[in-house]
Amino acid sequence: MSTQPDPTPEDDATRDIADVPAVEVITTVAVHLMSAAAVKCGLAENGEEHKDLDEARKLITALAALVTASAPEISSFHAAPLRDGLRSLQLAFREASLVPDEPGQGPGEKYTGPVYA
Repeated sequence: MSTQPDPTPEDDATRDIADVPAVEVITTVAVHLMSAAAVKCGLAENGEEHKDLDEARKLITALAALVTASAPEISSFHAAPLRDGLRSLQLAFREASLVPDEPGQGPGEKYTGPVYA
């Protein structure tokens, strides 16, 4: 007979996350940030309905910080597509803005440097 208590849902969740490699967690978070930023830039179906450039700026800046900080740790194989997605979002933001930011002042550009079309 076992004296161990049955695992709780929290135990299962901890064990599940413990089995996930860091690169997978980082890329999953990055993809969620990209998806949310794309919606807030108005790139989703019925885009204007969900467009919120203030929210998009925050999401893109967070994504830029994550990608820039994690790139040396996750290899260029994983970082390159994240950088491409980030740049696409930065350009989409610039295009969606009625008054574009100066180069180097756009969302995330303090981490990536200026983004030009």
